[in-house]
Amino acid sequence: TDSMEMVKWPKIKTPERSIEKLMRSYGGDVSRLVDVSRQTIVFESIQDLSSCFLAICRDPQVRLERVKNRFDMRYNTSNSAGYRDMNINLRLISQDAIDSGITSHVCEVQ
Repeated sequence: TDSMEMVKWPKIKTPERSIEKLMRSYGGDVSRLVDVSRQTIVFESIQDLSSCFLAICRDPQVRLERVKNRFDMRYNTSNSAGYRDMNINLRLISQDAIDSGITSHVCEVQ
């Protein structure tokens, strides 16, 4: 499969949806809204996901902020109707990100 077919290119969350989620899920705490910019990657195997995760972890231009691993055997799948995924919240800390003033923006990779 072409690797570009495995990346789901989303649009940025609309202001209306951001405000709705902010109020409903986070009690107005804007610092918790971390999926305004989200990228989804679909993997054919756990091995492929693991390799990508390790590459992100080793990237010196990325700072991991949080990892939510719903593949962990301790995760109770009854909370998500059996759905499993991994969400990685990260910040870009490259020189380009510094120059653009975006190092405080948290992105989500799902």
